[in-house]
Amino acid sequence: MTMESKREIQTFLEAILEARRCLQCPRPLCQTGCPIENDIPAFNRALAKGNIGEAMDVIAKRSNLPAICGRVCPHEEQCEGNCVLAKKGEAIRIGELERFIADMGNDLVAEGLKIPKREDKIAIIGAGPAGITVAGDLAMLGFSVTVFESQVEPGGVLMYGIPGFRLPKDIVRREIEKLVKLGVEIRTEVSVGKDITIDEIFSQGFAAVFIGTGTDSSSILNIPGKDLLGVATAMDLLTSVALSNSGHLSPEEVSVQTGDKVIVVGGGNVAIDAARTAVRLGAEHVKIVYRRTMNEMPAFRSEYEHALEEGIEFLWLTNPVAYFGDKHLTAVEVQKMALDESGKPVPTDETFEIAVDKLFLAVGQKPSIDIVETTHGIETDKSGCLITKEHPYGMTGCKGVFACGDVVHGPATVVLAMKEGKKVAKSIAAYIDAVKLVAEL
Repeated sequence: MTMESKREIQTFLEAILEARRCLQCPRPLCQTGCPIENDIPAFNRALAKGNIGEAMDVIAKRSNLPAICGRVCPHEEQCEGNCVLAKKGEAIRIGELERFIADMGNDLVAEGLKIPKREDKIAIIGAGPAGITVAGDLAMLGFSVTVFESQVEPGGVLMYGIPGFRLPKDIVRREIEKLVKLGVEIRTEVSVGKDITIDEIFSQGFAAVFIGTGTDSSSILNIPGKDLLGVATAMDLLTSVALSNSGHLSPEEVSVQTGDKVIVVGGGNVAIDAARTAVRLGAEHVKIVYRRTMNEMPAFRSEYEHALEEGIEFLWLTNPVAYFGDKHLTAVEVQKMALDESGKPVPTDETFEIAVDKLFLAVGQKPSIDIVETTHGIETDKSGCLITKEHPYGMTGCKGVFACGDVVHGPATVVLAMKEGKKVAKSIAAYIDAVKLVAEL
């Protein structure tokens, strides 16, 4: 029986039996395949004995968001893809086991912890994966941590960018609640750069500031008709659905309605998430238009397969060149592409039109400029991502201001943001200690 044919692990017994399949390799490739080097054999060993608390303690040493990573990480490319049993198609179902342990052991972590309290205040801008990780690690070190989040709820991409069918929002809220229990203060609906500046944050007595705002500005295609109603970004759709599901937006204001003909442009995970979301909203049919082929598509293969199962049509080597309509979008003209010798898509002479009611762009994201424009010393690269230093790790050109995650390296995985967040949290703590030591000399 292949791994794909097995149903999801649901019971304690199923989890224990799956954990017992782990070979406890002396050089575990699954661990080296994990960006944060989770001690997978150790938590499997604990689970195999039925000890959820011990398994959770093992995971907590490396991961702040196991219930989330267990759901959204590309396990088939990382831990499970490197499992020695993967060659036989029998890789340990590590993602499901991590998820099971996190769900079962949610209240077992941080019980009875004695955290030494410090007077130093640290501000976190953005409550996405990077911000949550930095806030949690610094709170565990005893710092007074305040998170500034522009949305109505914390969570960032976890709440507004990944749809609920892949990541239930009660799971995100549960992880956020852990921060609150650690003493972290979260201020929502505060946009740094608009409502308050970093200079003003420092004036309130904060010793350091961390920026983890991700890539919340979506790219568009500068083609005729780009301002027609019905042309939007994939993130607009995903955000509107999340706000509607949480009661902050009426269902009528969601970007897709029953019977709509929908096109999504792009080949990444955001494109597929938007397309699958449109299906669930009752779209008549959904097409994904991508200028390269399936082989170049950056989306997870598992997500692509789910999209096919749900009836989503893929138009390869196809790119929009114009939108048509009076005030509202009614059609899009697309151009057939070809790949040159280097693999770059180049236009051909063939074009055709597709009828469409709503079109969503998932062709790239970049950081917002609000913080950069209101803070002296923060530098960016040509793509708008923040430039940070190696020493102190993660510090920007503005003294005491650190950053990591997508806002630094561009859109990537949740677990990579966590990995960088843990490194930057240590760097912030060391920086504050160094500043205090210099002041005492």
